[in-house]
Amino acid sequence: MLILGLSAYYHDSAAALLRDGTIVAAAQEERFSRIKHDARFPSHAVRYCLQEAGATLADIDHVVFFEKPFLKFERLLDTYLAFAPRGFQSFATAMPIWLRDKLFQKKLIADELAAIAADTDFGGSGPSPEALASAAGRASGQGPDPRQQQRFALKNPLAFSEHHLSHAASAFYPSPFERALVLTMDGVGEWATTTAAIGHGKRLDILREIHFPHSLGLLYSAFTTYCGFRVNSGEYKLMGLAPYGEPKHVDLIRQHLIDIKDDGSFRLNLDYFDYCTGLSMTNARFHALFGGPPRAAEAPIEPRHLDLAASIQKLTEEIVLKLATALQRQTGERHLCLAGGVALNCVANGKLLREAGFDAIWIQPAAGDAGGALGAALAHWHRAQDQSRAPVGPGGDGMAGAFLGPRFDDDSVARTLDRLGAVYTRLSDAELVATAARDLADGQAMGWFQGRAEYGPRALGNRSILADPRRADTQSVLNLKVKFRESFRPFAPSVLAERTRECFDLDAESPYMLIVAPVAEQCRLPVDVSASGLDRLKQIRSTIPAVTHVDYSARVQTVRADANPRFHALLTAFHALTGCPTLVNTSFNVRGEPVVGSPEDAFRCFMGTHLDRLAIGNCYLLKSEQPAALAREYAHLLPAD
Repeated sequence: MLILGLSAYYHDSAAALLRDGTIVAAAQEERFSRIKHDARFPSHAVRYCLQEAGATLADIDHVVFFEKPFLKFERLLDTYLAFAPRGFQSFATAMPIWLRDKLFQKKLIADELAAIAADTDFGGSGPSPEALASAAGRASGQGPDPRQQQRFALKNPLAFSEHHLSHAASAFYPSPFERALVLTMDGVGEWATTTAAIGHGKRLDILREIHFPHSLGLLYSAFTTYCGFRVNSGEYKLMGLAPYGEPKHVDLIRQHLIDIKDDGSFRLNLDYFDYCTGLSMTNARFHALFGGPPRAAEAPIEPRHLDLAASIQKLTEEIVLKLATALQRQTGERHLCLAGGVALNCVANGKLLREAGFDAIWIQPAAGDAGGALGAALAHWHRAQDQSRAPVGPGGDGMAGAFLGPRFDDDSVARTLDRLGAVYTRLSDAELVATAARDLADGQAMGWFQGRAEYGPRALGNRSILADPRRADTQSVLNLKVKFRESFRPFAPSVLAERTRECFDLDAESPYMLIVAPVAEQCRLPVDVSASGLDRLKQIRSTIPAVTHVDYSARVQTVRADANPRFHALLTAFHALTGCPTLVNTSFNVRGEPVVGSPEDAFRCFMGTHLDRLAIGNCYLLKSEQPAALAREYAHLLPAD
């Protein structure tokens, strides 16, 4: 049985495909369209999933959407009525869009699928990855063309899951646990913002929910926008900024913005927010409470922004920990699964791992809305079809290491590089690993494009930028000359799983880079404790300074040989040369762009940054050998700070 899961129309649209309960493929639309957080129908991701399965839409048994639009519309309408006449302008703007498109998503989705079915270039074996990438680059983004559609009917009616059920299913069913507590937290789905469930075998039962407008995700996003960053992308920045400040405003937030109960449940004081009426996240009362208007994008970061970031981060950790520990006491469950946007807060996840009292924690790597596509398909397979769970696979869970996206063989890579005019050498497997390890040890920054692409926001060793963590200048060079992003943002380490304790105080595996852990004591160096704020950025505080944040923490990825053999081999070779089992690993992209999706994307990024080396499969490129005419300019992306 083939089940296609879909998420779309808010942010990070995606498609996922199951065959008899096993994940065949999953990908975000942004990787094909090259539009960051693309919310449109994931037509290219659907085509890719079908291509990977060697199937057509006619072969699909069930199509499942990740949420219920009528329930979401009910929440929107009820909220506007509750706050009337405030927000009338927003209401008047939103209603025509809902009535024209979003409320009738069943027809909209059916039309999009019909357009895919009508694609005469799309046979049973699917297009090549090169053709798929090229088609994505030509996409107009205007939706299906009625002239290209033909009569098309699914085998079964289109099904709709619920938003938080999709999150919970994505968290529990691929996990290695037979039973577990499942906690999902985000901005809002239909009504739920926080959900607790129990998973046992093929069962997944909701225990309790917190409903809109009381939302931990929206509270964090309010501070994100107030500090000058974008919702749904800037939360990472706020989390990275937090260790530079002091949590001076925690009591103020508790006193005015949120009432937190002993069990972690909470209620927000809506007098300080405007998101219910769609005008903005915060209002004048919020701004007065924290000393002024919101920071403008690219404006200087002031000490108060550092302290606000530290304060909301500390409060978020407190709420998440209280929720999880209270539920653990209530249910007695020994394992915890997490999903939803708040589950991407890896600092809070690390605190849960150390303090919540669970034996083990598992986090869905595509924890945000993209993962809803997978969760919707899994919920349908296990709940609606009453099917048992499959045994765990490589990597110790059902996610195949999250390597579920497109792959490109060496011949197709070579054809692309030849077409682009690139200069490269084709190496054997052993030569590639040895050469790359030596160049990394010599201080070269490298684009690393291997195997299948990752599903979710993190690069896990297949669409990565790699560098030597021992160099003091690596963080600033990568931030300012490669990623073109804010200088304060930390980089994550990838470490050989069997040598994790040599560098980090982490007893559990963290395969998806979603847990922050302290850098091991033996790696730490003393620093000037009188320094404060962003002045602490340039301090060398460990023997692996490029991946050590200002609070001696690191967002760790542990790498197992069975989950990613080639990346594990590279780490092993680097360790043999240097004695260091760790590499800097950041996503292969520049500021404002999605992670590279094709060899052409990778080459263009390589030629527009200060990367020194590029490895695409077994094709190895040196920047110094490339024709100067192929250089690309990214300097406009350089942040103001």
